[in-house]
Amino acid sequence: MKILVTGGAGYIGSHTCVELLNAGFELVVIDDFSNSKPTVIEKIKTITGKDFSFYEMDYLNRSLLEKIFKENEIGAVINFAGYKAVGESVEKPIDYYINNVSGALVLLDTMKKYGVKKFVFSSSATVYGEPKKIPLTEDCHVGETTNPYGTTKLFIEQILKDIYRSDSTWDIAILRYFNPVGAHESGLIGEDPEGIPNNLMPYITKVASHELEKLSIFGNDYDTKDGTGVRDYIHVVDLAKGHVLALNKLDKEEKGLFVYNLGTGKGYSVLDIVKTYEKVNNVEIPYQITERRKGDIAIYYADPTKAKEELGFVASKTLDDMCQDAYRFASKK
Repeated sequence: MKILVTGGAGYIGSHTCVELLNAGFELVVIDDFSNSKPTVIEKIKTITGKDFSFYEMDYLNRSLLEKIFKENEIGAVINFAGYKAVGESVEKPIDYYINNVSGALVLLDTMKKYGVKKFVFSSSATVYGEPKKIPLTEDCHVGETTNPYGTTKLFIEQILKDIYRSDSTWDIAILRYFNPVGAHESGLIGEDPEGIPNNLMPYITKVASHELEKLSIFGNDYDTKDGTGVRDYIHVVDLAKGHVLALNKLDKEEKGLFVYNLGTGKGYSVLDIVKTYEKVNNVEIPYQITERRKGDIAIYYADPTKAKEELGFVASKTLDDMCQDAYRFASKK
Protein backbone atom coordinates (compact mmCIF):
# COMPACT_ATOMS: atom_id res chain seq x y z
CA MET A 1 0.00 0.00 0.00
CA LYS A 2 1.26 3.45 -0.95
CA ILE A 3 0.41 6.90 0.37
CA LEU A 4 -0.45 9.54 -2.22
CA VAL A 5 0.87 12.94 -1.13
CA THR A 6 -0.46 15.87 -3.15
CA GLY A 7 1.64 19.01 -2.99
CA GLY A 8 4.52 16.92 -1.68
CA ALA A 9 7.25 19.32 -2.83
CA GLY A 10 5.78 22.22 -0.88
CA TYR A 11 6.87 23.46 2.50
CA ILE A 12 4.77 21.26 4.79
CA GLY A 13 4.38 18.49 2.22
CA SER A 14 8.12 17.97 1.79
CA HIS A 15 8.77 17.73 5.52
CA THR A 16 5.88 15.29 5.88
CA CYS A 17 7.28 13.16 3.05
CA VAL A 18 10.55 12.93 4.99
CA GLU A 19 8.78 11.78 8.16
CA LEU A 20 6.58 9.30 6.27
CA LEU A 21 9.58 7.76 4.50
CA ASN A 22 11.49 7.58 7.78
CA ALA A 23 8.46 5.82 9.31
CA GLY A 24 8.57 3.18 6.56
CA PHE A 25 5.71 4.28 4.32
CA GLU A 26 5.89 3.97 0.52
CA LEU A 27 4.99 7.20 -1.26
CA VAL A 28 3.58 8.50 -4.50
CA VAL A 29 4.08 12.27 -4.66
CA ILE A 30 2.52 14.82 -7.00
CA ASP A 31 3.20 18.55 -7.36
CA ASP A 32 2.92 21.14 -10.13
CA PHE A 33 5.70 23.34 -8.68
CA SER A 34 3.44 26.40 -8.66
CA ASN A 35 4.76 27.25 -5.20
CA SER A 36 7.71 24.87 -4.84
CA LYS A 37 10.89 23.83 -6.61
CA PRO A 38 11.76 20.59 -8.46
CA THR A 39 15.05 20.31 -6.52
CA VAL A 40 13.05 19.56 -3.35
CA ILE A 41 12.19 16.08 -4.65
CA GLU A 42 15.87 15.05 -4.79
CA LYS A 43 16.53 16.68 -1.42
CA ILE A 44 13.83 14.54 0.20
CA LYS A 45 15.57 11.48 -1.23
CA THR A 46 18.95 12.74 0.00
CA ILE A 47 17.68 13.30 3.56
CA THR A 48 15.95 9.92 3.83
CA GLY A 49 18.10 7.76 1.56
CA LYS A 50 14.83 6.42 0.11
CA ASP A 51 13.18 6.59 -3.30
CA PHE A 52 9.55 7.17 -4.25
CA SER A 53 7.37 7.76 -7.30
CA PHE A 54 6.85 11.35 -8.43
CA TYR A 55 4.46 12.88 -10.97
CA GLU A 56 4.61 16.52 -12.04
CA MET A 57 0.97 17.52 -12.43
CA ASP A 58 -1.90 19.68 -11.25
CA TYR A 59 -4.32 17.76 -9.04
CA LEU A 60 -7.21 19.39 -10.89
CA ASN A 61 -6.26 17.22 -13.88
CA ARG A 62 -8.69 14.33 -13.44
CA SER A 63 -7.30 12.13 -16.24
CA LEU A 64 -3.73 12.29 -14.90
CA LEU A 65 -4.98 11.71 -11.37
CA GLU A 66 -6.85 8.60 -12.51
CA LYS A 67 -3.66 7.40 -14.21
CA ILE A 68 -1.89 7.54 -10.83
CA PHE A 69 -4.61 5.51 -9.12
CA LYS A 70 -4.50 2.95 -11.94
CA GLU A 71 -0.70 2.62 -11.86
CA ASN A 72 -0.28 2.50 -8.08
CA GLU A 73 -1.91 0.66 -5.21
CA ILE A 74 -2.94 3.77 -3.25
CA GLY A 75 -4.14 3.09 0.29
CA ALA A 76 -4.48 6.61 1.66
CA VAL A 77 -4.15 10.23 0.57
CA ILE A 78 -2.68 13.26 2.32
CA ASN A 79 -3.71 16.49 0.63
CA PHE A 80 -1.32 19.48 0.78
CA ALA A 81 -2.17 20.79 -2.70
CA GLY A 82 -3.63 24.20 -2.01
CA TYR A 83 -2.79 27.87 -2.23
CA LYS A 84 -2.02 29.15 1.25
CA ALA A 85 -1.34 32.90 1.48
CA VAL A 86 -3.95 34.84 3.47
CA GLY A 87 -3.17 38.22 1.91
CA GLU A 88 -3.06 36.86 -1.63
CA SER A 89 -6.38 35.09 -1.13
CA VAL A 90 -8.04 38.44 -0.39
CA GLU A 91 -6.69 39.75 -3.71
CA LYS A 92 -7.35 36.59 -5.75
CA PRO A 93 -10.38 34.82 -4.25
CA ILE A 94 -11.46 33.07 -7.46
CA ASP A 95 -8.01 31.49 -7.88
CA TYR A 96 -8.19 30.19 -4.31
CA TYR A 97 -11.69 28.72 -4.63
CA ILE A 98 -10.87 27.00 -7.92
CA ASN A 99 -7.55 25.54 -6.80
CA ASN A 100 -8.36 24.63 -3.21
CA VAL A 101 -12.02 23.63 -3.32
CA SER A 102 -12.40 22.35 -6.88
CA GLY A 103 -9.07 20.53 -6.62
CA ALA A 104 -10.13 18.79 -3.42
CA LEU A 105 -13.42 17.74 -5.04
CA VAL A 106 -11.64 16.23 -8.05
CA LEU A 107 -9.27 14.38 -5.70
CA LEU A 108 -12.03 13.07 -3.44
CA ASP A 109 -14.19 11.99 -6.37
CA THR A 110 -11.27 10.10 -7.86
CA MET A 111 -10.58 8.45 -4.51
CA LYS A 112 -14.21 7.36 -4.33
CA LYS A 113 -14.06 5.90 -7.85
CA TYR A 114 -11.04 3.77 -6.96
CA GLY A 115 -12.26 2.77 -3.50
CA VAL A 116 -9.63 4.70 -1.53
CA LYS A 117 -11.27 6.05 1.62
CA LYS A 118 -8.47 7.11 3.97
CA PHE A 119 -7.86 10.85 3.80
CA VAL A 120 -5.75 13.30 5.81
CA PHE A 121 -6.61 16.92 5.13
CA SER A 122 -4.31 19.89 5.58
CA SER A 123 -6.68 22.39 7.19
CA SER A 124 -6.01 25.55 9.16
CA ALA A 125 -6.85 27.33 12.39
CA THR A 126 -8.25 30.11 10.20
CA VAL A 127 -11.52 28.11 10.09
CA TYR A 128 -12.23 29.40 13.62
CA GLY A 129 -12.54 32.96 12.32
CA GLU A 130 -12.43 35.64 15.00
CA PRO A 131 -11.97 33.46 18.11
CA LYS A 132 -14.65 33.58 20.78
CA LYS A 133 -12.25 32.16 23.36
CA ILE A 134 -8.55 31.43 23.73
CA PRO A 135 -7.03 28.85 23.63
CA LEU A 136 -8.92 27.30 20.73
CA THR A 137 -10.27 23.78 21.13
CA GLU A 138 -11.59 21.59 18.33
CA ASP A 139 -15.19 22.14 19.45
CA CYS A 140 -14.93 25.93 19.19
CA HIS A 141 -17.27 27.61 16.73
CA VAL A 142 -16.05 27.57 13.13
CA GLY A 143 -17.14 29.94 10.40
CA GLU A 144 -17.17 33.69 9.89
CA THR A 145 -13.72 33.27 8.37
CA THR A 146 -11.90 36.52 7.72
CA ASN A 147 -10.29 35.69 4.37
CA PRO A 148 -10.92 33.47 1.31
CA TYR A 149 -8.02 31.15 2.19
CA GLY A 150 -9.66 30.29 5.49
CA THR A 151 -13.04 29.95 3.81
CA THR A 152 -11.67 27.38 1.35
CA LYS A 153 -10.48 25.29 4.29
CA LEU A 154 -13.85 25.67 5.98
CA PHE A 155 -15.70 24.59 2.83
CA ILE A 156 -13.51 21.52 2.39
CA GLU A 157 -14.00 20.54 6.03
CA GLN A 158 -17.77 20.71 5.46
CA ILE A 159 -17.46 18.65 2.28
CA LEU A 160 -15.54 15.99 4.23
CA LYS A 161 -18.17 15.93 6.99
CA ASP A 162 -20.90 15.51 4.38
CA ILE A 163 -18.97 12.69 2.68
CA TYR A 164 -18.55 10.88 5.99
CA ARG A 165 -22.20 11.41 6.87
CA SER A 166 -23.18 9.78 3.56
CA ASP A 167 -20.66 6.93 3.84
CA SER A 168 -19.19 6.06 7.24
CA THR A 169 -16.65 3.65 5.73
CA TRP A 170 -14.41 6.67 5.06
CA ASP A 171 -11.61 7.37 7.57
CA ILE A 172 -10.83 11.08 7.65
CA ALA A 173 -8.44 13.17 9.74
CA ILE A 174 -8.78 16.94 9.56
CA LEU A 175 -5.64 18.63 10.89
CA ARG A 176 -6.02 22.29 11.78
CA TYR A 177 -2.55 23.85 11.61
CA PHE A 178 -1.57 26.88 13.54
CA ASN A 179 1.58 28.66 12.24
CA PRO A 180 4.23 26.32 10.81
CA VAL A 181 7.76 27.75 10.80
CA GLY A 182 11.36 26.53 10.79
CA ALA A 183 13.04 24.03 8.49
CA HIS A 184 14.56 20.55 8.49
CA GLU A 185 17.67 20.38 10.66
CA SER A 186 19.72 19.32 7.62
CA GLY A 187 19.16 22.76 6.11
CA LEU A 188 18.19 21.10 2.81
CA ILE A 189 14.46 21.86 2.82
CA GLY A 190 12.47 24.73 4.29
CA GLU A 191 10.11 27.55 3.42
CA ASP A 192 11.31 29.34 0.30
CA PRO A 193 8.56 31.43 -1.30
CA GLU A 194 9.08 33.46 -4.45
CA GLY A 195 9.31 37.26 -4.15
CA ILE A 196 8.14 39.04 -1.01
CA PRO A 197 6.90 36.38 1.44
CA ASN A 198 3.37 36.42 2.81
CA ASN A 199 4.38 34.69 6.05
CA LEU A 200 6.42 36.11 8.89
CA MET A 201 9.36 33.73 9.29
CA PRO A 202 10.50 33.62 5.63
CA TYR A 203 10.12 37.41 5.53
CA ILE A 204 12.41 37.74 8.56
CA THR A 205 14.84 35.29 7.00
CA LYS A 206 15.03 37.25 3.75
CA VAL A 207 15.79 40.39 5.77
CA ALA A 208 18.47 38.52 7.74
CA SER A 209 20.11 37.37 4.49
CA HIS A 210 19.85 40.91 3.03
CA GLU A 211 17.50 39.85 0.23
CA LEU A 212 15.01 42.37 1.63
CA GLU A 213 15.84 45.66 3.32
CA LYS A 214 13.47 45.53 6.27
CA LEU A 215 10.56 43.63 7.76
CA SER A 216 7.07 45.13 7.54
CA ILE A 217 5.04 44.49 10.69
CA PHE A 218 1.35 44.82 9.94
CA GLY A 219 -0.01 46.81 12.86
CA ASN A 220 1.21 47.47 16.40
CA ASP A 221 -2.12 48.52 17.89
CA TYR A 222 -3.67 45.13 18.58
CA ASP A 223 -4.82 44.32 22.10
CA THR A 224 -1.70 42.27 22.89
CA LYS A 225 1.29 42.73 25.20
CA ASP A 226 3.30 44.71 22.62
CA GLY A 227 0.58 45.62 20.13
CA THR A 228 1.68 43.09 17.48
CA GLY A 229 -0.28 40.01 16.48
CA VAL A 230 0.10 36.84 18.56
CA ARG A 231 0.17 33.39 16.99
CA ASP A 232 0.87 29.78 17.90
CA TYR A 233 4.08 28.96 16.00
CA ILE A 234 4.86 25.28 15.53
CA HIS A 235 8.02 23.79 14.07
CA VAL A 236 7.29 22.26 10.67
CA VAL A 237 9.01 18.99 11.63
CA ASP A 238 6.71 18.62 14.66
CA LEU A 239 3.78 19.34 12.38
CA ALA A 240 4.97 16.75 9.86
CA LYS A 241 5.19 14.11 12.58
CA GLY A 242 1.58 14.88 13.44
CA HIS A 243 0.58 13.63 9.98
CA VAL A 244 2.32 10.32 10.55
CA LEU A 245 0.43 9.92 13.83
CA ALA A 246 -2.87 10.80 12.12
CA LEU A 247 -2.22 8.27 9.35
CA ASN A 248 -1.41 5.61 11.94
CA LYS A 249 -4.74 6.30 13.62
CA LEU A 250 -6.61 5.85 10.33
CA ASP A 251 -4.80 2.54 9.81
CA LYS A 252 -6.27 1.17 13.03
CA GLU A 253 -9.61 -0.58 13.12
CA GLU A 254 -11.26 2.44 14.71
CA LYS A 255 -13.29 4.21 12.01
CA GLY A 256 -14.41 7.81 11.94
CA LEU A 257 -13.86 11.44 11.11
CA PHE A 258 -11.40 13.09 13.47
CA VAL A 259 -10.45 16.74 13.92
CA TYR A 260 -7.24 17.85 15.62
CA ASN A 261 -5.48 21.11 16.38
CA LEU A 262 -1.76 20.89 15.65
CA GLY A 263 -0.07 23.62 17.63
CA THR A 264 2.04 24.13 20.73
CA GLY A 265 -0.51 25.82 22.97
CA LYS A 266 1.74 28.87 23.32
CA GLY A 267 1.29 32.31 21.79
CA TYR A 268 4.18 34.47 20.59
CA SER A 269 3.94 38.00 19.22
CA VAL A 270 5.59 39.20 16.03
CA LEU A 271 8.15 41.09 18.10
CA ASP A 272 8.81 37.96 20.19
CA ILE A 273 9.77 36.19 16.98
CA VAL A 274 11.94 39.07 15.75
CA LYS A 275 13.85 39.34 19.06
CA THR A 276 14.36 35.58 19.36
CA TYR A 277 15.57 35.35 15.75
CA GLU A 278 18.07 38.15 16.36
CA LYS A 279 19.32 36.58 19.60
CA VAL A 280 19.82 32.96 18.49
CA ASN A 281 21.28 33.80 15.07
CA ASN A 282 23.28 36.91 16.07
CA VAL A 283 21.73 39.03 13.31
CA GLU A 284 19.84 42.31 13.15
CA ILE A 285 16.31 42.50 11.75
CA PRO A 286 15.38 46.09 10.89
CA TYR A 287 11.62 46.58 10.74
CA GLN A 288 8.93 49.15 10.11
CA ILE A 289 5.37 49.29 11.39
CA THR A 290 2.76 49.48 8.63
CA GLU A 291 -1.03 49.35 8.51
CA ARG A 292 -2.87 46.27 9.63
CA ARG A 293 -3.30 43.63 6.96
CA LYS A 294 -6.88 43.03 5.89
CA GLY A 295 -8.17 39.70 7.20
CA ASP A 296 -5.70 39.36 10.08
CA ILE A 297 -6.74 38.46 13.64
CA ALA A 298 -5.15 39.87 16.81
CA ILE A 299 -4.47 36.68 18.75
CA TYR A 300 -4.98 32.96 18.56
CA TYR A 301 -3.29 29.85 19.83
CA ALA A 302 -4.25 26.22 20.23
CA ASP A 303 -5.32 23.93 22.97
CA PRO A 304 -3.54 20.80 21.65
CA THR A 305 -4.86 18.49 24.41
CA LYS A 306 -7.03 16.35 22.13
CA ALA A 307 -4.15 15.63 19.73
CA LYS A 308 -1.97 14.66 22.68
CA GLU A 309 -4.57 12.33 24.20
CA GLU A 310 -5.74 10.65 20.98
CA LEU A 311 -2.67 10.78 18.73
CA GLY A 312 0.17 11.05 21.21
CA PHE A 313 1.11 14.32 19.52
CA VAL A 314 3.36 16.71 21.47
CA ALA A 315 5.34 19.50 19.80
CA SER A 316 8.89 19.14 21.12
CA LYS A 317 10.84 21.88 19.33
CA THR A 318 11.28 25.34 20.86
CA LEU A 319 11.03 28.83 19.41
CA ASP A 320 14.85 28.93 19.44
CA ASP A 321 14.87 25.77 17.28
CA MET A 322 12.37 27.31 14.87
CA CYS A 323 14.46 30.45 14.38
CA GLN A 324 17.81 28.64 14.17
CA ASP A 325 16.58 26.06 11.66
CA ALA A 326 14.95 28.73 9.46
CA TYR A 327 18.22 30.69 9.34
CA ARG A 328 20.31 27.57 8.69
CA PHE A 329 18.14 26.72 5.69
CA ALA A 330 18.45 30.27 4.31
CA SER A 331 22.21 30.23 4.81
CA LYS A 332 22.60 26.96 2.84
CA LYS A 333 20.52 27.98 -0.17
